[in-house]
Amino acid sequence: MDVKLLSFGFGFTAEEVARQNPGWSVLGTRRHVPEDSSSIPDNVSLLTFDGLTPIPDFAERAADITHILLSIPPTDQGDPVLSVMGEQLARLPHLRWVGYLSTTGVYGNLDGGWADEETPYNPSGVRGKRRVDAELAWLAAGLDQGLPVHVFRLPGIYGPGRNQLVSLQQGKARRVVKDGQVFSRIHVSDLASILSASMRQPSPGRAYNVADDLPAPPQDVVSYAAELLGMDPPPVQDFDSADLTPMARSFYSDSKRIRNDRIKSELGVKLAYPTYREGLAALYRRDF
Repeated sequence: MDVKLLSFGFGFTAEEVARQNPGWSVLGTRRHVPEDSSSIPDNVSLLTFDGLTPIPDFAERAADITHILLSIPPTDQGDPVLSVMGEQLARLPHLRWVGYLSTTGVYGNLDGGWADEETPYNPSGVRGKRRVDAELAWLAAGLDQGLPVHVFRLPGIYGPGRNQLVSLQQGKARRVVKDGQVFSRIHVSDLASILSASMRQPSPGRAYNVADDLPAPPQDVVSYAAELLGMDPPPVQDFDSADLTPMARSFYSDSKRIRNDRIKSELGVKLAYPTYREGLAALYRRDF
């Protein structure tokens, strides 16, 4: 598959996509392009996009783009890429796929119940409401402007350098327990593979839940990471009395389990890390 990918918001996920596909040509945006780009994959070129002004000479720089990955979060003004660059994206002559990275927060709180892609929107916070608005705006742009938009609803993402093994070693891990609380999660390597699978078989207008097979209480994940490290897990803290920032506390307002059947049945995905146990064990073996 000949892919020339433009990634708005070249971060953790987009970098993994680029690393998994070294034969692709990748153009990535950041607010500030670092002087030292030695950590960036060889197939990636970076350019500046601040979310406020169009990219200069975009028509020329992106003339051969075939795929676009969108991972810049919306603001209270809406989606910055759509509002600033939407019309120019619609004019790209070779565009075959647009992937919008949303969040499972669009489903809100289900008290531990299951959500599939047909579960109604019911966001419980400002960030979730912004994501719903952004999803709907991109899907509408797909219908109105012919953009081949796909939506991916993501839970917590972990992977190299971003996992409970690291937080334990840094002394930052906590075991906060809220009765009945469960989260879904996905290893960044599996996430990148899912996105690549969708690029190989586009289905514009489709939404996909992205998650592994085992939603779990967060304290269980920390305990397993501590077991791998051969250390005692941090003490249990009750959610109601735990000293949490408002942002950290807000993550516990939603409890749900995410169904992932569609990525398997439609995209043929086989997860390399079907639960956090395989994912953390692999990260431990590679010094996380």
